[in-house]
Amino acid sequence: MYSRTYKAVVSLPPMLWVGLFLLLPYALMFAHSFWTVREGILVHQWNLQNYGKLLHNAVYAEAFLRTVRIAAGVTVLSLLLGYPLAYYMSFRSGARKEILYQLVIVPLWVSYLVRGYAWKTILGSEGVLNGFLQYLHITREPVSFFLYSPFAVVLMLTHIYTPFVFLPLYASLEHIPRNLLEASQDLGASSGKTFLRVILPLSLPGLLAGAIFAFLLTLGDFLAPLLVGGPSSIMIANIVQSLFGTAYDWPLGAAISVCIFVLTISLLFLTERLERRWAFR
Repeated sequence: MYSRTYKAVVSLPPMLWVGLFLLLPYALMFAHSFWTVREGILVHQWNLQNYGKLLHNAVYAEAFLRTVRIAAGVTVLSLLLGYPLAYYMSFRSGARKEILYQLVIVPLWVSYLVRGYAWKTILGSEGVLNGFLQYLHITREPVSFFLYSPFAVVLMLTHIYTPFVFLPLYASLEHIPRNLLEASQDLGASSGKTFLRVILPLSLPGLLAGAIFAFLLTLGDFLAPLLVGGPSSIMIANIVQSLFGTAYDWPLGAAISVCIFVLTISLLFLTERLERRWAFR
């Protein structure tokens, strides 16, 4: 058994690290949200004006709802792409499993910006997609809807975050005992019933983890709207970036960040409760 002194000495460095680089920045951000800016000067006067602006200014509400819609779309599409792929690799791929796994992981080695500019090239007026459609005589002129629209943002973020959804799904499916599947088949269950009553329930922790990954990562993304989104796809993170940058309104940006932080913690808490309840059942 280790002594209390040894445990305290060992645990002190990580606790200091978490306190200095995680808790302290959050505390400063929370304090900034109650201050104000007057004539370009940050005034340490405690008030609730910033949160009042968020409630009474429709611009922030519209940006937040747009962000939630985009995040929900990316989450659904990532699950629709990631779950069948994870299922196939876990139960049907056989000897090709390692090669397919590497092919899924390879995009994570490429820079976010490189993939973003690649989609900008594909979806542009002179891009690959419009050129292909015109070559097949499906369209007579470039389709402007592809680029600088919410569609482009959802498409780009789905491509980027699908591997983050796939990984927990694949790990969850790999840990399902195969003897349960054999028992289900021996009891006369069809492949569909085995999936619905055995595989899907046991893979729910990975499904929830993948969904929360995609949703929260999209919620805080601000580069995709800048690269392929345009004015119609401004997300809440873009407003925070502008408030902390050109607008120099740190208190209002901090207030929005606090709201996003509360939403994130609430979603993580809800996901944990759902996982515990499902595990109990």
